[in-house]
Amino acid sequence: MGTDFSSLLSAIMPPSYVIPSDFDPSRHLSLVAKRRGVSPLKGMQKYLGTPGLLSMAGGLPNPDYFPFDELTANVLAHDQFPITPIGIATSRGTLDWLWNLFVTKPLKAAISVPKYSNQPDDIQLSTALQYQMAKGIPHYISLCREIVAKIHKPGYSNWEVLADDGNTDGWAKCVQTFCNPGEAVLYDEWTYPSALAAMKPYGVSAVPVAIDQQGMCSNNLREILESWDDNVRGSPRPHLMYIVPIGQNPTGATMGVERKQAIYDICVEYDVLIVEDDPYFFLQLGDYLPPAMRSTKYQDADQVFIDHLSPSFLRFDHQGRVIRLETFSKTIAPGCRLGWTTCAPLFAERLERASETSTQAPCGFSQVLVTTLLEQWKYEGYIRWLHGLAVQYARRRTLFVDLLMQKFDIEIQSPCVDSKRSANIVYSAYQKLSPYAADIEKGRRPHIFTFTPPTSGMFVWLKFNLDGHRRTPEDGDETTETLFWISVVKEGLLIGPGGMFAADQSVAKNSTAGHFRISFSTIKDEEMIAAVNMLAKAVDKFYA
Repeated sequence: MGTDFSSLLSAIMPPSYVIPSDFDPSRHLSLVAKRRGVSPLKGMQKYLGTPGLLSMAGGLPNPDYFPFDELTANVLAHDQFPITPIGIATSRGTLDWLWNLFVTKPLKAAISVPKYSNQPDDIQLSTALQYQMAKGIPHYISLCREIVAKIHKPGYSNWEVLADDGNTDGWAKCVQTFCNPGEAVLYDEWTYPSALAAMKPYGVSAVPVAIDQQGMCSNNLREILESWDDNVRGSPRPHLMYIVPIGQNPTGATMGVERKQAIYDICVEYDVLIVEDDPYFFLQLGDYLPPAMRSTKYQDADQVFIDHLSPSFLRFDHQGRVIRLETFSKTIAPGCRLGWTTCAPLFAERLERASETSTQAPCGFSQVLVTTLLEQWKYEGYIRWLHGLAVQYARRRTLFVDLLMQKFDIEIQSPCVDSKRSANIVYSAYQKLSPYAADIEKGRRPHIFTFTPPTSGMFVWLKFNLDGHRRTPEDGDETTETLFWISVVKEGLLIGPGGMFAADQSVAKNSTAGHFRISFSTIKDEEMIAAVNMLAKAVDKFYA
């Protein structure tokens, strides 16, 4: 039934592709993926570059009639943002967040893309705004390949890159390409809700794996795979993993090298593909340090910044079992709807087939603008831009945690057992004792929440102790987590209720704890101060 996949595989794979003897990538393809053929219309496009060829076969509109004659934009300089975290309090200064990070006139430069260029190899609107091959325009793919080669350095040589509309789009196509109804996918126990939602209509379930301050726990992953019983579980042993290893969404954890190597080795042993959703890779913020431990000396070398980033799973991948999803949503703008997938040739070809009959190709305007911007900045300029972004988001993270430290009594609860890094310390928060409550024993104060300061991304993940809440008939069937969340909203602050991030929804509904994701990425400093005050006010009322 459908396509003879063995014959198709021989036809589409480049001669350089050699399947490792201990890895069969075709085993992981869904029935739908195996049945996909080349789009008849897209299949003809490979001939369009033939010299002297006159084409009257396609349904391409005439670019002379495109109303866009030239596309221009003013863009910021690659070094617009400082790489010294101005405003971070240290032991040498006092804490004062009621001021802007810096006041400077934005440095702007113009970029311009014509409809037609005298140089046929230049990027131009006449081709970029035309129907495109699903893998993306060549200029864009070339830039993505440069980033992958210089920064991620895959462990095998013949990897491929293809464009997509961002990581959510990339993951949705992965679900279609690698999952059959009734199968299961390995997930962090707390994870990105849209990734779960993408699987649900296809009858694919999530298998939660425990996480700690570094993200997914390798020992629990091994336990799950080693003890898997198809009959008990009701599905075959998972052959696909979805993971956000940097800026783990929602906890903000950063997975270290040793943990990644351990997880990769387990996936090799049990033949599991790794889909690495990594939108926060360049927003690795470093450890949070209290003001007394901070220094005014900071490393300002861009290459040092890159060298100190926790590497991608691609770095360990010697077989081609990692499918890496990367996006410009967090580094340029989400509205670009532009990203790319890096993977082995077979997977890239099947994902391209999925795009041909769905999104076709990312928006030509986005590809033109982002590509021209990066060509003007060049690789070194883009790295400097990323360095500046990481420093600014680190400043925001530090401000938010500092405010929590001021508003609550914070004590160190316990360090992570497998690391001595300060990033893995768990903090416990208690209500501050008022001057009028000096006679109350400190140990009798209610324990409010715990958290680990995030080392990547845009979020702080708070785990609230709600076990002692006295429910009333007015509470109805709402979970205690929802009741507290409503109380925070009533104070004027909207935060993310943790239940939506649970890979196993039954755990979220039955838990006596409450989890909340709070984003420090967008609001102004003075608004952040007000937000923490609102949170503290809601705590005071709820725990009264």
